[in-house]
Order: sequence, then structure tokens, then C-alpha cells
Amino acid sequence: MNMEEMLAQAQKAAETIQKQMSDAQAKLDEIEVEGSAGGGLVKVRATARGRIVGVAIDDSLMKPEEKQMLEDLVTAAFNDARDRADRVSGQEMDKIQQGAGLPAGFKLPGM
Repeated sequence: MNMEEMLAQAQKAAETIQKQMSDAQAKLDEIEVEGSAGGGLVKVRATARGRIVGVAIDDSLMKPEEKQMLEDLVTAAFNDARDRADRVSGQEMDKIQQGAGLPAGFKLPGM
């Protein structure tokens, strides 16, 4: 195999990996996770890429004197959803990298 053929194969492999990574990013936009706080009184739904798609607050928390607690619970639920999104995203990216023959934990630029 000459150098030109090797470069062509390397380019093709890079294009394949790039498409797989793009497909993985799109898939992460479709996967939803839910974070919660206060025993489920506040829930935040997010995509595996971390985009918030919804917040649900139990009616029992809708009292002016509970405002600070509600704000704290929303913050905690958001952070729980973000943590879950990060875990799912990492698992999905690991699957793609293993399928592409890349070593576990390998970080592609821009990913």
C-alpha cells in the first residue's frame, strides 16, 4: 500500500468517525433525563446534551413563604438533571468511540 492509499483510507476513517459523532450528538438531543429534588416535589427534564425541556413544581410549594425553598429545590433539580445528562452523554459517546475502534476515554477535538 502506498502513501496515497494510506492517506485516502485515513481520510475516509476520519469522515466515518465525524459522521458517527454527529449522529451521536443528534441522538443525545433526543434522549431525555429527569432530575428531581425535595422528594419529587420539583422535577426538571433535560436532554442528554443538557438542554432544559421542562420544569414541574408540585402545587403544595406554591406559597409566598416557601419562595426561597422553591428556588433552592429548582436549582437542586436542575443540577440533578445536568448530572444525569452528563452520565448518559458519556455512556453514549463511549459506545460510539468503542464502535469506531477508539480507546476508552479518548477525547476527539471539539467533542
